Amino acid sequence: MKKIKPELIAAIERTAKKLKDGATYQWGHMGACNCGNLAQELTYLSKAEIHRYAMERSGDWNDQLLEFCPSSGYPIDLIIEKMLDFGLSLEDLGHLERLSSPQVLQAIPFERRNSLSKNRKEDVILYLQTWAKLLRNRWASEQQIEDLSLAEKKLADLILR
Repeated sequence: MKKIKPELIAAIERTAKKLKDGATYQWGHMGACNCGNLAQELTYLSKAEIHRYAMERSGDWNDQLLEFCPSSGYPIDLIIEKMLDFGLSLEDLGHLERLSSPQVLQAIPFERRNSLSKNRKEDVILYLQTWAKLLRNRWASEQQIEDLSLAEKKLADLILR
């Protein structure tokens, strides 16, 4: 991951909240899966738009990430590029789709970690919440102490928008 941006943390937290509050989740749908739900928050595209753009090229999110080329002209590559602009890496997106980041998994209790399923909504919510908490803690530790309360307020404003 590149430099952590508060906007990314806020988007991950909003994604988890939306899923918890009943947003559509369907792992086999490019716009309503793990990456698709986060893409909705980062790009303001609908799940239908993301899915339609992704279907212009074959494969799931993992295939799309392997084929990523910012100059391809494919809309899905523009979506991925926008997500990368928020500080994500292709590896982060691959881990999100499979719920497989070693750092995130390490922060989840052992019993729960071993039963995670990449296509179970409750597990995606837990993964997103854990990931956001790790990013928030890392981001906070990188801030100057005198700037921390102002920075935390900015982050709270982003989450609540």
